[in-house]
Parts: sequence; C-alpha cells; structure tokens
Amino acid sequence: MNASSDIVAKKLAADEPIYGLTQGFGPLVLYSAESEMEQGSSLISHLGTGQGQPLDPETSRLVVWLRLNSMRKGFSPVSPEFWDKLADLWNRGYTPAIPRHGTVSASGDLQPLAHAALSYTGVGEAWSRGADGRNVLKPSREVLGELGTEPFEWPVREALAFVNGTGVGLAVSILNQRSAVRLVRAAAALSGRLARLLRANPEHYEDGIGVARGQVGQRRAAGWIRRELPEDLTRDPARPLQEPYSLRCAPQVLGAVLDQLEHAGEVLLREANGVTDNPITFDDEVLHGGNFHAMPVGLASDQIGIALQMAVYLVERQLSLLLSPSTNGELPMMLTPRAGRGCGLAGVQISATSFVSKIRQLVYPASLTTLPTNGWNQDHVPMALNGANSVAEALEFGWLVIGSLGLGVAQLEAITGQEPESSGVWSELAGISPPLDEDRPMGAEVRAAGGLLDTTAATLLAEEGS
Repeated sequence: MNASSDIVAKKLAADEPIYGLTQGFGPLVLYSAESEMEQGSSLISHLGTGQGQPLDPETSRLVVWLRLNSMRKGFSPVSPEFWDKLADLWNRGYTPAIPRHGTVSASGDLQPLAHAALSYTGVGEAWSRGADGRNVLKPSREVLGELGTEPFEWPVREALAFVNGTGVGLAVSILNQRSAVRLVRAAAALSGRLARLLRANPEHYEDGIGVARGQVGQRRAAGWIRRELPEDLTRDPARPLQEPYSLRCAPQVLGAVLDQLEHAGEVLLREANGVTDNPITFDDEVLHGGNFHAMPVGLASDQIGIALQMAVYLVERQLSLLLSPSTNGELPMMLTPRAGRGCGLAGVQISATSFVSKIRQLVYPASLTTLPTNGWNQDHVPMALNGANSVAEALEFGWLVIGSLGLGVAQLEAITGQEPESSGVWSELAGISPPLDEDRPMGAEVRAAGGLLDTTAATLLAEEGS
C-alpha cells in the first residue's frame, strides 16, 4: 500500500492528471478537482441514493471484508493507516447498514458502498448486537460511540478505492452460490430417500453410468444419492425398469447443476482475490481502466440462478411423482390416508408449483437488462447486484420446494409403514411432519423441513470435504 501511494504522490507532484484525485468523477472527469477531503465527501455523499431493506449483517460484513481484501493487495493507492482503521473496526464488529438496491454495478456497486462509507462518517445506520445476541439497527454515530470511536471523513483516494469495487454483488453471489450447492446436496439426499422408499431401480445411480459419461458433477451427485440407498436394495417388481426422468436422471440433472455452480464459484473466488477499483498502480504507473465493471459477477450470478431453477424444478417433479397413484405405486392420491374426506399434500403441491414459477421470474438473467446511464459514460452495465438480489430471493423459494418434498417423504414413510431410523435427518423430518390422520395447515412444516434439510446439507458437505 505504501508503494502504491508513493507512485500516486509522484504523479501528482508531476502535475499528471489522475481520475478522481485531480479530476472529477464519471462524466465530470473533464473538470479539475482541488480538495482531497472535499472530493472524498462529495463522492460518497452524492452516491447516497440506495434504497430498500438493508442487507443482513453477515452479508454486510462480507462486503466490507471483500473491499478490505482488495485494497490491501498493493494496487490501490490507499493509506495503510486508514486501511488499519477500517480493519480494526471490522475486527471489533462494526457493521454498516447497506441498502440492497440502487446500483448498476458498472463502476462497482457505487451506491451501496457509498452508504457503507457514509456510515463511518456518522451518517446513516449500522448494526449493533444486543445483549440477547440479536442484531438491531441504530444510528451509525451511536454504534461508533459504543466502540469508543469518533466518526471520521474519507480522503478521496480511500473513498474512491472503497466504492469503486464489486464487493456487494460479489458478497451476495458468494452466499447464493454456497446456498445453491447446499440445495443440490439436499435434493440429492431427497432423491436417494425417495428411490429407497419406492424401491426404484438402483442401477440408475451406479457409478459406472457416470464413468462412461465422464461428467464430474454427475458422478458426485450419484454418489450422494447412493449414500441413502442400502447396499442390498433391489427394484420392486411392481416398479418400472426405468423410472420417470425426474427420478432416473437425478444424477444427470443435479450433476450438471453442480458443475455450473462450481464454475460460478471459481469465477467468484478469483474476483474475491482480485483488485476491482480504479485507477490502480502497476509498475510505477497509474493505470486508468475498468476492473470495477462487475460483468464476471453478473454472469456468474445469472449462471447460479439458471442452474438453481433446474434443481428446484427436478424436486418439484419428484413431488408430483410421489403424489400420483400412476407413479407412486398405486398409493393414495396426494398421499392422504382419507381419500375423499382428506386432501393430503394437495395444498403443499400447489404452493410448490407457485414457488417454481416465481423462481423462473426471478432468475431471468439480469445481465440482459443492461441500460446506459451516467451521461453515457456508463453505456454498458452488468446489473450484477440486481441479479444477485433476485437469485437470493429465488433461493428462499427454492428451500420451500425442498421442504415440500421433505414433507412428501415423511408422509410416504408414514403411509407405507416404513419408519425411519431412530435418529438422523429422516427421523427429525418425521417429527416435523407427523402422519396426516386429518388435514392441517402445513406452511410451518414446509419451512421447518426446508430449514432442517439446509442444515443437514451443510453438515454433509462439511463431512465430505466439499
């Protein structure tokens, strides 16, 4: 950081123009600037136009960590002392409130990051952890005071390096990618449990099928499914030799989704370890470029959304297979033990169908909605955070579909008398959704099942080193 700052100081001493330091911002680059402090204040103030509910504290802390990580690489002309001040506050738990809407993610996530920067000046809000462990929003000046710190101003170099970054869309996308991988893991476990209870043809999940094709994700997904199958499982003669595709091709679908998520994760990891502000220093020069353009994040986020939809749709189709006598082995329609008097999981299925439709609306690629702005300076923009926010919402619905199939599995066990082991996720699931002796509201059960399967998937992935 010292070397980068020295390069800029030499260029300034030689009266060389540098964006944001000697010149204005965006289309105002044609005009000269004078005061570093005034420039810094002007930058973050005019960008304080974000809207919407703030990101949750976990995401906000990741945002700031990502910006700190980028700024410390030695390409950003920031003061080490100023960086240390920000890092110290992060380590002590200071977490700015960051609005989730209002950026096109082209010169970085300007508006959300400006609100984060303003928080350190005592403007806006920050998260504070109460005695009960819950996070609450308070005026940022008050939260800084709780930490024994006075609000402070941003010099223009540090302000520019902080807000000219892709950290907000990146943080949301990283967490989305992790959640989507957990969802695929949960879907694989449910697929295996369903195949076991129905005594479907276990050949569908043999490793040899994956070896023949050579797709990494497919073999991994099939292995996850096989983990739920007893070694001595044989096909019920009443079941078809080849199950419908939602069950037979689960390794192929979930594996393809997994491969896409892994690729997106690799792109996001590179971005997390890269430098995304402007200008930067390199080999004793100040370089003006566009690393703040979040196209890598935007396309990765869109990729996550599209892949997610495929996994969730597979799960919804498995729920449909489970509820129809023509595919569930002539069990009662909707798995109700009181056909005619009861409706079983009919309501659960209808809601799951609605959730899939909503997901499809949400995961339309945001990168396809680019619009010019900023006086035609930003004439190509990625809309990365818009897309990431939508994928985050889609994931909430995705876990509800996972929970819906979880209820289906629990009711299948009950109606066929195949009680789960005395402990483990399937036993816990049976406790969440006991037998449907009579119809009851099941919305809370869907949410609880989705949460249980999310937690279980995280545990399984950790055990498997994934």
